[in-house]
Amino acid sequence: MRPHTRTDDRTEDMTGTEQDAAAVPGAAVSGPAGLAGLVRAALVAEGLPDAEPAFERPRQRQHGDWSTNVALKLARPAGRPPRELAAAIVGRIGGAPGVEEVQVAGPGFINFRLAHSAFEETIRDAVTLGEAYGRGDAGRGRRAQVEFVSANPTGPLHVGHGRQAALGDAIAGLLDATGWEVEREYYFNDAGNQMERFGASVAAAARGEEPPEDGYHGAYVAHLAAELTEEELAGDITEAAYGRMLERIKSTLAAFGVVFDSYFGERALHASGAIERVVGRLREAGHAYDAAGATWLRTTAFGDDKDRVLLRADGRPTYFAADCAYLASKVARGFDRCIYVLGADHHGYVTRLHAIAAAEGLPDDRVEVVLHQFVNLYRAGVPVRMSKRTGDIVTFDELLDEVGPDAARYTLLRFSADATIDFDIAEVVRADRDNPVYYVQYSSARIAGIMRTASERGVRPGDVDDAPLHLLVHDAELELVRRIGAYPETVAFAAEVRAPHRVARYAEELAEAFHKFYTECQVVGDDAELTRARYWLCVAARQALANALGLLGVHAPERM
Repeated sequence: MRPHTRTDDRTEDMTGTEQDAAAVPGAAVSGPAGLAGLVRAALVAEGLPDAEPAFERPRQRQHGDWSTNVALKLARPAGRPPRELAAAIVGRIGGAPGVEEVQVAGPGFINFRLAHSAFEETIRDAVTLGEAYGRGDAGRGRRAQVEFVSANPTGPLHVGHGRQAALGDAIAGLLDATGWEVEREYYFNDAGNQMERFGASVAAAARGEEPPEDGYHGAYVAHLAAELTEEELAGDITEAAYGRMLERIKSTLAAFGVVFDSYFGERALHASGAIERVVGRLREAGHAYDAAGATWLRTTAFGDDKDRVLLRADGRPTYFAADCAYLASKVARGFDRCIYVLGADHHGYVTRLHAIAAAEGLPDDRVEVVLHQFVNLYRAGVPVRMSKRTGDIVTFDELLDEVGPDAARYTLLRFSADATIDFDIAEVVRADRDNPVYYVQYSSARIAGIMRTASERGVRPGDVDDAPLHLLVHDAELELVRRIGAYPETVAFAAEVRAPHRVARYAEELAEAFHKFYTECQVVGDDAELTRARYWLCVAARQALANALGLLGVHAPERM
């Protein structure tokens, strides 16, 4: 997102929410889409090229509800001063329905203040659309695969895997909410030396012996060996051990609310001849060559720091060769966007994956890599590194048992992927407003409580279409409506930049706006009409909050 450096009378700071909105014919002027249609029509009327105006929300309400810099962007190609062009656009817009005021500000910004009817429309939209509120169709007709976690089935998941599970699942959810057809995939290595070492380690533990020096030494190995049946011990121990570990991983993820559409094992690439085919194709294209007895991919031609080995001197394919075949499989399955979610320790893979795509002649945007930083685990400020159960590193199962999936997911998602998380167990389970997940979920429960109180007192809210929403004029009411109205653009932008943390922060801002409203405005009171209006405002707020939490995989409780 570009930085804001101007300090004019438009705004001193922005919320960080931008939307390059496309005009929607006939759309109500209650947000960027409708405003974009007005601006584009004005541009055409001025004899200017049709352009996509970008809108931003000023933090300071005196600057209006929305602002665009379209006049500043078009001034040079139009050969007109920015303020003059902005004034011409404003004159063409005139008194549009749903817009109370349009002004030129600073060097040529255009500020919009919405009419009260636009706020009423926001409430009705949130209530009427329900779970569909905030969903869009920017990705309609496009398919995306999000591959994440992909931990090898040689050990249990740890907290870092948990962050990746939350992040990948939320990115997939955001893409789905913006119209993409999405598949969640888990890729695992079920071939090669590491599986053999894992099987040998479990077999040694089953015999009461120490694992091989280069094997796996965690306490979970002995536990796994003890679980194997006599039949499994007498058969292929490696196959049995990895199968059980994969099932344990699936169980952990399911407890976290993450379910994959597909699991893809490396072994399938070897068995199908996919690796040989991709190496042959790269050789024919002139990107693969032989040297020192091995076969290499000339990745330096595509920005890598060195060429990568595809086939060893003895003819065995490398993991890199499997990566090439795996990407080819994704493309063959028809995905327009192949998203890899990886830990920061895999940063070297970014250039390699893009090099593979370039060598295959794929578009630049076909491969996308989202990196995330690590998680530090604490308890009341003290680092936690050892498991209470086994003395080994804390598993993600143990963390879920202690804090629950909602608190874990929300905490892991409320930070940008490029920020390290200090996950303090004592803070995450605190039941007070200083704990963000508790505060947001409590807001949901409080609104549900208001609904119950209204019912108990015989409130007849009627239908939202007939509710006297024009009575909502208190500053706290209007600010809450603004927050509700910000949800669709928050989802659109968070999906575009792969940033679920923006949805989490939105939920906190909405909760804050609701609590201010709750403090200053009595919902169920003596004025029956005002009670009806505020009732529907509460319904809309809870819907927006529930939808935001749902995208994060977090429950919106009715009681706490």
